[in-house]
Amino acid sequence: MPLTIEFDNSYAALPERFHAKLHPTPVRGPELMLLNAPLARELGLTVEDLSGPDGVAMLAGNRMPEGAEPLAQAYAGHQFGNFVPQLGDGRAILLGEVTDRNGQRQDIQLKGSGPTPFSRMGDGRAWLGPVLREFLVSEAMHAMGVPTTRALAAVTTGETVLREAPFPGAVLTRVAPSHIRVGTFQYFAARQDLEALQTLSDHVIARHYPDAGSALELLDGVVGAQAKLIAQWMALGFIHGVMNTDNAHVAGITIDYGPCAFMDSYHPATVFSSIDRGGRYAFARQPEMAVWNMAQFATALLPIIDADLDRAVEAATEVVQSFPDRFAQAWTAAYRAKLGLTGPERDDVALIEDLLRQMAEDGEDFTNTFRALSEDTAPRDHFTDREKFDAWHGRWLHRLAEQDGGATTARATMAAVNPAIIPRNHRIEEAIQAALSNDLGPAKRLQQALATPFDLAPESSDLTRPPANEERVLQTFCGT
Repeated sequence: MPLTIEFDNSYAALPERFHAKLHPTPVRGPELMLLNAPLARELGLTVEDLSGPDGVAMLAGNRMPEGAEPLAQAYAGHQFGNFVPQLGDGRAILLGEVTDRNGQRQDIQLKGSGPTPFSRMGDGRAWLGPVLREFLVSEAMHAMGVPTTRALAAVTTGETVLREAPFPGAVLTRVAPSHIRVGTFQYFAARQDLEALQTLSDHVIARHYPDAGSALELLDGVVGAQAKLIAQWMALGFIHGVMNTDNAHVAGITIDYGPCAFMDSYHPATVFSSIDRGGRYAFARQPEMAVWNMAQFATALLPIIDADLDRAVEAATEVVQSFPDRFAQAWTAAYRAKLGLTGPERDDVALIEDLLRQMAEDGEDFTNTFRALSEDTAPRDHFTDREKFDAWHGRWLHRLAEQDGGATTARATMAAVNPAIIPRNHRIEEAIQAALSNDLGPAKRLQQALATPFDLAPESSDLTRPPANEERVLQTFCGT
């Protein structure tokens, strides 16, 4: 009996030029690799159904559940600053939308499900490595409170995918409040299709910003959401790696992980992405690149903001220029929480920046430094200039002593925002290499540990260790 999902599809009802309707390409021998049981339950699905033959067939794209209206979405985008007027879902197919148990509309999408009209001569497939990476990192981000796409399942296909070498194929089932990007708006703006642009704006307002009454208010909402999101990235040492406009989600969620990574040793100029040769999307440049993306979004919206172009430009510019202040407020709030600081004080930003500067000078581990401060095990011995750290530490303790609850209350706050465990590059690589040898133990162990990143089980303590020199992963890859 085919798996039944209660779909309520709104994107499929949009005009034909918004998407291409087609089914995934079946695979030879699908097998379940990882399943996200809590997310399945949120979606009103059962683990038993998803892990059974019909469920695995659906997760691989071999069988469509009743009510599905599979489609590939059209969009454009700036890729490393260069505009491409047509990109679209080249290896992903949206099965449909469901309402989860919280009343939130969610897309269910298969990534790596075969070629589409937007594949641009690609095979439309994914291999096991990037699928595992996105599964583990996106779920870790969710557990750390960062808005993100989710991973419902990962299956192997029984087929080979050719990249720099032959690899086993895999399909990721991705869940998101939508898959609408800045590049989706750019697609219609580039075609001067104002009717479609307005239709898309109305759709996004209804779906993500119901209080917005116009395209200008939509722009304001997206700018605010992106400012908060990037601040969260920066507070966790996360590097997206490919912040193209087709990877900038209009709801302010993290999407398309690709060559993403978390820093080990802190340095603002850190880059991992193998395709970011000029460091455009280096860690410290992410706020700047988000502003650039918002400027492109504003440009796409101009025709429906105001018929008078000069007035539209003036209004949109004012909104985009609000990003730095909004980001700074979100960043400062995030780092105050990381250091347990309550009530804004004039010198807090200097206190934060002085610690980050010394961490960069000494190559301190980003995650472990903040976690050590949270646990009252100050990492003094790890710093090269210990007297300089002692001076900073004294300033910080003095600041904590002046606020209600002192250091004890502050550390409770800090423990809730400074993760003990993150999906470190070398651990993900270890899981991928083991999976290539049919050993899913390391991947499942990471999945379990990363589900509670602020509450580390004793048996997972080794996962907090930074990589040894021979374990360091210097580059990450998008897998296309």
